[in-house]
Amino acid sequence: MLCRIAECGSFTAAAAQLGYTQSAVSRQAAALERDAGATLFERRTDGVRLTRRGLTLLRHARAILASVDAAAGDLAGEAPRTEQVRLGSVPSAGPVLLPAALVRLAATAPQVLVTTREGTTPGLVRALRSGSLDLALLTSRPPHRAPDGESPRLHLTTVQDVGLVVAAAATGGFAGRTSVHVDELVDVPWIATPASNTEPQLGVWPGLPGRPRVVHSARDWLTKLHLVARGLGVTTMPEGLLPVVPPGVLALRVEGAPPEIRRIFVARLPGAAAPAIAAVTQAITATG
Repeated sequence: MLCRIAECGSFTAAAAQLGYTQSAVSRQAAALERDAGATLFERRTDGVRLTRRGLTLLRHARAILASVDAAAGDLAGEAPRTEQVRLGSVPSAGPVLLPAALVRLAATAPQVLVTTREGTTPGLVRALRSGSLDLALLTSRPPHRAPDGESPRLHLTTVQDVGLVVAAAATGGFAGRTSVHVDELVDVPWIATPASNTEPQLGVWPGLPGRPRVVHSARDWLTKLHLVARGLGVTTMPEGLLPVVPPGVLALRVEGAPPEIRRIFVARLPGAAAPAIAAVTQAITATG
């Protein structure tokens, strides 16, 4: 339960994954704090975070679970496994960077087995902190601050900086163009990823005056870009996605506004990296 709360960031989300009621998880959390004789959870308006003592207990809990798994394997007579690395990725890094890195890794370190999962930056950071991920491919906006305010800070390795562009239909009002002035984007229909308490709205050019006219809401890049191709709106995308853009989509540079740069980086817990984790990081940075 402690591990699931740390990863989900709220009692409600943890309860949904565990199949319990929110009140049952809250009671178990309170009982765990009584047994530990310490405050393990910081209850905030945007969810729950582990305190320093909670993180200490989590580290020991992860070690115990790993030992139990290893013991089960020994008792079953399993052969030594390959070195496994659990890698998380934001959606924008998945279509191009992630497959290329995994192909490179297969050639340079075939003994390393990578499992992947997709998520938002806050969710992946919580998964790193809770120990359910070893590495995460994340993005940030200038001034590229740390992805969370927890201590100790995560270890970050920059992969690449990519510019943001606007994706528009090749047969629409922007046909034949390679750029657009920011003033032309004020009244256009947008296709955007919905905002949440922890995530800003994605898909609308930052800093537009007024309230953008969002006509379609989607998280999946393929959905957004195919809606664009059919002339149903425009969206923003990092230039790194250009190799997988479907036919009928233009990539437009935005003039009259400061460039929007997104940084892709690999994050992990601080300290010396295990050889398998270092090999995955190297494959990703070499690809970028």
